Amino acid sequence: MKILFVSSEAVPFAKTGGLADVAGALPKALRLIGHDVRLIMPLYKKIDHQKWDLRLVIDGLIITLGGKKEAAAIYQARLPGSDLVVYFVKAKYFLERDELYGVGSLDYPDNCEAFIAFCQGILSWLSEEKWRPDIVHCNDWQSAPLIALIHELRRNNPAWQRTALVYSVHNMAYQGLFSAAKFALLNLPAAYFGANGLEYWGKLSFAKAGFVYADVINTVSETYAGEIQTPEYGAGLDGLLRSRTQDVFGIVNGLDYEIWNPATDAKLPRRYSAATISLKVANKLALQKTGKLPAKPDIPLIGIISRLDAQKGFDLLVEIMEAIVRLNCQLILLGTGDQKYHQYFSILQKKYPKNISVNLGFDAALAELIYAGADMFMMPSRYEPCGLGQLISFKYGTVPIVRKTGGLADTVNDYDAKSGQGDGFVFTDYNEKALLEAVNRAVELYRAHKDAWLALQQRIMAKDYSWDASAKKYIGLYVKALGKVIK
Repeated sequence: MKILFVSSEAVPFAKTGGLADVAGALPKALRLIGHDVRLIMPLYKKIDHQKWDLRLVIDGLIITLGGKKEAAAIYQARLPGSDLVVYFVKAKYFLERDELYGVGSLDYPDNCEAFIAFCQGILSWLSEEKWRPDIVHCNDWQSAPLIALIHELRRNNPAWQRTALVYSVHNMAYQGLFSAAKFALLNLPAAYFGANGLEYWGKLSFAKAGFVYADVINTVSETYAGEIQTPEYGAGLDGLLRSRTQDVFGIVNGLDYEIWNPATDAKLPRRYSAATISLKVANKLALQKTGKLPAKPDIPLIGIISRLDAQKGFDLLVEIMEAIVRLNCQLILLGTGDQKYHQYFSILQKKYPKNISVNLGFDAALAELIYAGADMFMMPSRYEPCGLGQLISFKYGTVPIVRKTGGLADTVNDYDAKSGQGDGFVFTDYNEKALLEAVNRAVELYRAHKDAWLALQQRIMAKDYSWDASAKKYIGLYVKALGKVIK
């Protein structure tokens, strides 16, 4: 099967979130199964040509935005550690920006033009290539216009009529909404703009291109696939998704254990496995030192790596932080986000320097140390399409504390003290009381039942969320999509 995987970001070239992890791992897993997979993404200013050995393969491509013609080019590299070919679309918009989508909370004003150029550049490249994909798999709003563009090609061009279209949404909150006047840049017939097309309350919606015109729609967990068909989680598109419910599927993301594995992670102060889990404490002591916390191996240490945002449960967390301190726990936080949470946690750290460590920013080495050194990993999200944090914490023997939503509901089973079964500590109701009760249960088991805690750690470290199983499910999804176009 020939598969073109389209993403606006991919590890290790450019990343803002979990999409990059998926794009850097799923195509590689599909390639290992034996499929002809190519990955394509924008060529951002920050991508180092020399470091990744990029080479120009096609120059002088012409793309058309409305009535304006622009130049584009295609570069090529290999995904490190793989023979997977990665293509990069060069367009002027991406070379003029330091980040991917915006700075801070402000989007770049030309995002609409940039990602239409990305999609048009892909079509121009494919028109020059002999290689024609069986599957075009687009991810999130940035690449969704390509779905509509190919849908239109399929109507009149026999060469495209056996190409199936798959659209994955990684977070419904981001839809790519722009002025209706921008629709003209797509060079699509007027019929594509309307309530049954790309129009959303008078605006142009990139995401609707995927939801309306893809052959199958996918999201990153089975529970989230159901949630986005409800008013609470559907971001105004739940009715559309319910009308296509037979075409909506959910597949939990996998994890690249070549990267996330405490037994082989050379960046850790001390490597360990389920059989040598007693060595994990060396990482805890190193984490406490790094976080300027008292180095006490027996005090419960909770780790959080997150965007500081209400969606991630920080509105609940601020209500129980002092209660967590009273439990004689430590908490180390890594992330950035809403300034009100920056201010709150900075003040809290000064008030409780022996209990709270706040690290505002992103530090990959510290993130790995948190997974390896913390006793518990907290994700109290209002919603969570899939989540990778809980999967990483499993592998590192760091017990998750999560809310029952999206991918968290699909992967973390609540611990039952009577049976000793479960994967972590789960709360259902979205309120601070329920979250604190889950924290209390985790701390109680950690302190009073060391043998049960150890058994829990070893059980979660044995769980397998490698990309192998997920990749096979994606092949099943692609077969369903092909069934829609090959009769």
